[in-house]
Amino acid sequence: MSEEDSKTSTVVDAVETTFDPEDNDGFRIYVGEDGGRQNLHCRFYENKYPEIESVVMVNVRNIADMGAYVSLLEYDGIEGMILLSELSRRRIRSIHKLIRVNRNEVVMVLRVDKEKGYIDLSKRRVSPEDVQACEERYNKAKAVHGVMRHLATQRKYYLEDVYEKIGWPLYKKYGHAFDAFKLSISEEKGVGDPFEDLDIPQGLKDELKTYILRRLAPQPIKIRSDIEVSCFTYEGIDAIRAALFAGMDLGSEQNPVKIRLIAPPLYVLSTTTLEKEVGVGLLNQVIEVIKEKITSKGGKIDVKMAPKAVSVKEETELQEMMERFALENEEVDGDAQEDE
Repeated sequence: MSEEDSKTSTVVDAVETTFDPEDNDGFRIYVGEDGGRQNLHCRFYENKYPEIESVVMVNVRNIADMGAYVSLLEYDGIEGMILLSELSRRRIRSIHKLIRVNRNEVVMVLRVDKEKGYIDLSKRRVSPEDVQACEERYNKAKAVHGVMRHLATQRKYYLEDVYEKIGWPLYKKYGHAFDAFKLSISEEKGVGDPFEDLDIPQGLKDELKTYILRRLAPQPIKIRSDIEVSCFTYEGIDAIRAALFAGMDLGSEQNPVKIRLIAPPLYVLSTTTLEKEVGVGLLNQVIEVIKEKITSKGGKIDVKMAPKAVSVKEETELQEMMERFALENEEVDGDAQEDE
């Protein structure tokens, strides 16, 4: 093939593009100024259509007499229909109570007519387990799509080319490209480079790893447990202090254990961790150590809230409660006796 033949210009969807395998490593370069960014449209998976009886995520676009028209979010928004008879196992009194426009739904694929583009779907055949599995897969695929789209935007590649060279090969090899992304930022020894076999330049691999690290790096999770510790024997306060400090000693630099007094006998245990299970397990160990120490001195412990990951709202409520107790315990002017 001559040099002139290797460099071609085509018009795709009325947008000028260039394709230079030698200079651009096989990626088409988007040079148009179209506001629709047509180069960034692509399905998540290699198959253009979903398999029959597979479960997919859709967005409801319109509700009609025959059923609901939806967009298949994982397949570049191609249209499908949830038939009226497939909306619910129960008698339908009002379709608008079962399904709403612009809301995402998990549905099962009943029929796919690839020639005409018809896709029939069912909502009533989906089990709660199907919903959970589909939502988990979709959220992972959406994160992968965000990474693919970032590369395509930064380098002005066609998103489909990025999927062909990066996304879809990783789906084939690892079951889900998201799992390959997690491996790429894993610090475990002996974990190979999931991008090693990809037919892309090293510079693009490095850019991919850097963006994945920034976007998918695990965020610290706060784990909390509320306990009541009391001891009315001779050792009393000293026994409580010793038990609490014994629990704190189980913490580490990566997962420190903190104990805060709310108001006697209520204490809050907390730790931060990158893995929820690790944090919950650590606080359970802390509780067991405190229980062993305090009961040996004749005291007791009551777990008011078992270890769990807490939200910002719960932490805000805890802080407000602590401030309220602090305010109530403050000495109020006029309480002290006047000097005679």
